[in-house]
Amino acid sequence: MNDTPGWASPGSAPSEGQGADVPRPSEPVDGSGPAGNWSPAQPPAGQWSPPSTPGTGPGAPPPAAGWGGGPQGPGWGQPPLAAKPGVIPLRPLGVGEILDGAVSTMRAHWRTVLGITLTVSVIAQIAIILVERFLLPEPAQIDPNATGTEVLRQASDSAQSAVFNSVPSMLITMIATLVTTSVLTVVISRSVLGRPVTLSDAWAEARSRLPQLLGLTLLLALISAAIMAVGLLPGMLIGSAAGAGLVVIGFMAALAVVVWLMVRFCLASPALMLERQSITASMRRSAKLVRGAWWRTFGILALTAVLTLVVALVITIPFTFIAMIADGGGIGSALTNGTTNFGWPFLIISGIGEVIITTITYPLSAGVMALLYIDQRIRREALDLELARAAGLPGYDTRS
Repeated sequence: MNDTPGWASPGSAPSEGQGADVPRPSEPVDGSGPAGNWSPAQPPAGQWSPPSTPGTGPGAPPPAAGWGGGPQGPGWGQPPLAAKPGVIPLRPLGVGEILDGAVSTMRAHWRTVLGITLTVSVIAQIAIILVERFLLPEPAQIDPNATGTEVLRQASDSAQSAVFNSVPSMLITMIATLVTTSVLTVVISRSVLGRPVTLSDAWAEARSRLPQLLGLTLLLALISAAIMAVGLLPGMLIGSAAGAGLVVIGFMAALAVVVWLMVRFCLASPALMLERQSITASMRRSAKLVRGAWWRTFGILALTAVLTLVVALVITIPFTFIAMIADGGGIGSALTNGTTNFGWPFLIISGIGEVIITTITYPLSAGVMALLYIDQRIRREALDLELARAAGLPGYDTRS
């Protein structure tokens, strides 16, 4: 299913020629043969005793006061430390370890991460600025002296204009997110194994999956839009005060369903990229991995969203303030006639701020999503053992 060792889903057949390369546990190092052969010399019955710590036995000082009595010897008490060939230990991860793994990937492969995120962010922001400046119509003007039905009409026209003008930027942002997510998922999968990766290698592995990733994103967007339409349409058709209340209730109910589904399918993108699954198969894989861990998954995603929002606000506020000072004409038109026709200084300075934001937040979001997928597979499918074999850790080799 996947030519990268360790990522194939349970029960899937290896790709052609892959079977000989899948690492297997090594034989006993002493050459004694299979684990089932016992040594001919066995201790007498009743003479075996567990290993003891140094300094125990007859004449040893009493243990120190308190629980445990001091450090314990090897082989007792504490579990062995998990192997860590890359940015995360190969065991179930905590929330802090998932966030730290995403940041560690940015540090360990900063050339690759910065190369893809900065390049895509600059191209996307230039496209957004040009579209907003030359292709979009002027925003609807608002008369501050309007009253009654005229206020409602102006508000409706302004809302429709804002929605229409946001569509191109949303499409450009979606394409930029797809490209960066696909490449960064490959980078993170290599960093977990402790393997180096270049931008050209990551792009060569990710680009063949972009059409499927685009189809998955569009399908999830259509599902969300259909659910929201079902929730809002009854109240909008009624059109009275009761209809307005029904719109609010329908919106809340539809939003709850959309959030539940998006969390349920949030791991479909890493499954599609790393397991080479189809769109529907990756959605089923995500639903299986999230089952029983919905609230934990939701909490991690919500925490990540809060962190990215904080980063965005910290950068947006000063850049917007500087941009508004540099573009005094735009502020004047906004205060006098209600339009927001900002000039080139505002667009360029705010665009630079957006590039900085996306360069930081893209790797964080993609890293958390990929590591959350790996964590769920470790918890449910013992993926840590497969990753240890693929990483070539001591105790594993490719012999059958």
